[in-house]
Amino acid sequence: MNFRHMIGRWINPLLPPGSGTHGHELLASLLVMAWIVEARDPYTGGHLWRVSRYAELLAEKVGWSNADVARVTIGGFLHDLGKIGISDAILRKPGPLDSDELDVIRTHPDIGGRLLAVHPLAALVRPAVESHHERPDGRGYPHGLPGKEIPADARIVAICDAFDAMTSTRPYRVGMPIKAALDIIAGRLGTQFDANLGGHFIELAAGGLLEHIVGHSDDAIPLQACVTCGPTLVLTWASAPGNLVHCRSCGGEYRVTASPDGMLGVEATGRRGNARALEPAADVALIARIVQAAVTRAPLSAMFERAHEESYA
Repeated sequence: MNFRHMIGRWINPLLPPGSGTHGHELLASLLVMAWIVEARDPYTGGHLWRVSRYAELLAEKVGWSNADVARVTIGGFLHDLGKIGISDAILRKPGPLDSDELDVIRTHPDIGGRLLAVHPLAALVRPAVESHHERPDGRGYPHGLPGKEIPADARIVAICDAFDAMTSTRPYRVGMPIKAALDIIAGRLGTQFDANLGGHFIELAAGGLLEHIVGHSDDAIPLQACVTCGPTLVLTWASAPGNLVHCRSCGGEYRVTASPDGMLGVEATGRRGNARALEPAADVALIARIVQAAVTRAPLSAMFERAHEESYA
């Protein structure tokens, strides 16, 4: 079964009647590319899904239209697309990056923009991909855009991306508590983060609306911990007791378990995965649900129409 047919098999039964399929398959193919990039770094499991969910919640809270919410949800998932051009030596480095490596990683928004240059859906996600590291004070990258010159989608994704980075565990540090990350955001409103949008994000957290996303790779599926490397094990809705999963950092093998109340967990087998077992495989079912939810909220034509209008946040 080729890639397009595989995508279509998951997506088409979920779409509204008469909605067409070609554009949705193109969209899903972009999401799969982004997911494969994420899978290269064992410590970013679930990052794209979490940023997408945070972006969706924040856009809803500030009263964006269905088309705007759908588009920024997709942009949140695709924001790191340009990391496909960054070497594993940098993406997987088990420590902080030095200045030269930081210069390399800071090229990923431009790489993402170039990847999108001739893609028919580029207008939907280019702002989130190219500008999510810009800052209101003009000290961001790659173009040093100030204030409202930063597209609204990118201003939302910037907050969500930073929050997830702070609350996620890396090889050289444990993820921050939610409150500590929010305190940093609050202290940088108007400089690193859009003041209005950042305030709304903090209010989301105060209402307890982020806790079910932090540390998860999908709805109701928390990341599982490798005994050596920490929370690097990603389960999916298709995971079932007895399945095997592997740490993409150390290669350790784990068997999926289930508690009496049905909660999934893992236990070490003491073995290591072979090359085939450690190959990244996109969670096509998750991607299909993201596409289905977006196009059910608003058709692609409406997302395009709003993407070409003025900033609205």
